[in-house]
Amino acid sequence: MAAATPAWAQTAPAVPFTVVDDAIPQPLTLTPGDATRGRALALDRSKGNCVTCHELPLRADFQGDLGPPLAGVADRYSIGELRLRVVDSKRINPESNMPSYHRIDGLTAVRSDWAGRPILTAQEVEDVLAYLMTLR
Repeated sequence: MAAATPAWAQTAPAVPFTVVDDAIPQPLTLTPGDATRGRALALDRSKGNCVTCHELPLRADFQGDLGPPLAGVADRYSIGELRLRVVDSKRINPESNMPSYHRIDGLTAVRSDWAGRPILTAQEVEDVLAYLMTLR
């Protein structure tokens, strides 16, 4: 009988990206993001977990206030600017507490079972972005 593959081992590797100014202008995938999946990821405390640090404009228990509120975020930033903040917020603010959700290089405090794997797949990043772009 074959052993089941742990969920963390199924995470796809990080894809390359190009930063232009303060943005990643090109999507990480060919498949457009899905806002419904992105919303679920933003609330999922085992994946995106945005709600732990940010207040979202919806009903959710225990919303955080460490990061800025996300209501109106699509009016404040372009999708490329948001993509960089989700992929690697430290490029914008090296002192940021926000994790790098799709960067794997140069990280030092990573559990060994997560080494070499991003928190979010490229598609999950695009899904979260699709959701964030609905927040006007």
